[in-house]
Amino acid sequence: MDQTVAIITPAWKAQATILTTVQSALAQTHAAWELWLIADDGFDYEAFLVEAGIRDSRIRFLSSGGTGRGASNTRNVALEQITAPYAAILDADDRLKPQKLEQAVAALAEHGIVSTALDVMTEDFSHLRNVGDGPDRVLSAGTHKWVSLSMDSMIVWDRRRADGRYDPTMSNMTDLEFLLQLYRTAPTSLHLGTPLHDYIKRSTSMSNGKNVAAGMIASKTEILRRLETGHYGLPASEVDGVAAFLRISLEAEARYEAALAATPGLLFEDHIEPMLAAARA
Repeated sequence: MDQTVAIITPAWKAQATILTTVQSALAQTHAAWELWLIADDGFDYEAFLVEAGIRDSRIRFLSSGGTGRGASNTRNVALEQITAPYAAILDADDRLKPQKLEQAVAALAEHGIVSTALDVMTEDFSHLRNVGDGPDRVLSAGTHKWVSLSMDSMIVWDRRRADGRYDPTMSNMTDLEFLLQLYRTAPTSLHLGTPLHDYIKRSTSMSNGKNVAAGMIASKTEILRRLETGHYGLPASEVDGVAAFLRISLEAEARYEAALAATPGLLFEDHIEPMLAAARA
């Protein structure tokens, strides 16, 4: 049985981070993987890796077909070409823990989608906090974000049971939008509560600059609109769960600038978590 995982990694000016990202794939205890490294900046990442002593036949090098086409278009280039039954997303500044693929593939025997808890880190790989840690649990579209309240590119999925394409018209939240596409045909997922994915908080994601906040608000509002107009074909109870999260998240966006001014360095996850807890109470 083919258990190959196609790891999709878009690269835009990633020379400072790509080596550790690729090394995390090389360190996987599950050896059946392909790393699809798609350049969106015209850079020769194959030569760059070879010069660093990294050469592996499992690494495939592609171009996005342009420069600065964006992560969604770049990921879609790979999604149009991969033939492996499983796929995973790995951003060019994040890392996989060594057992990420092994544990995910084991879970995919029963589930179409697997997500994992996050180890949130600074740019120098200092631990900040975990997100979604705890027991393994079955989630659905309506409950997913209440556990995985941070980014959603830590998923591994069975392309035969669920698949989609990333939306290049959205500037932010494309990981959640893609995940909602997967939930159309795989109504539940397994969330692994062990932090198996290193999510690196860049300096740009540590602030709520006007452009960043505006993009997040616009994207969350658009996903909310799509949910409420039946775009994803999800059951009403699942729509309600995602929508409730998004409304709280939009409120958190509106409050974040002032909260950050009061507490410099405040993570958005730490900002929104009490708001989610209050909604559950």
